[in-house]
Parts: sequence; C-alpha cells; structure tokens
Amino acid sequence: MCAKKCFLTDKKVIFGKNVSHSNKSINRRFNVNLQKKKIYIPELNGYIKVLVSAAGLRNINKKGLF
Repeated sequence: MCAKKCFLTDKKVIFGKNVSHSNKSINRRFNVNLQKKKIYIPELNGYIKVLVSAAGLRNINKKGLF
C-alpha cells in the first residue's frame, strides 16, 4: 500500500489533540483530503494515477503538473 501522502505537495496526516470543555485532552488525527486521479501526460502519451490533495489539484489546474 502506498503512503498516505500527496504526490505533489507532500502533505500528510498530522496529529493533535481534542480538548474538551473540562480541558481533558484526547489524541486525534487530521487526515489529508486525498483524491485518486488519472492525469494525462502528453510527453508519455498516456495517463498516470496519483494520490493528490485538493490543494494539489488546484495547483495542477493553475500551473500544470511540471
């Protein structure tokens, strides 16, 4: 299984705390909004499959993959 990390921005899971009203701390994790996408590469004349975050998708749309 591949790592839960964005292909483009290297964003990954981070850990933090839930703090209740009584100031009790409980561990939690902040997951990345990862999407499985097929992206067309003209140089390869084909598609590649990538795990990319939503922020990474916006960067691809704006600037291109390379």
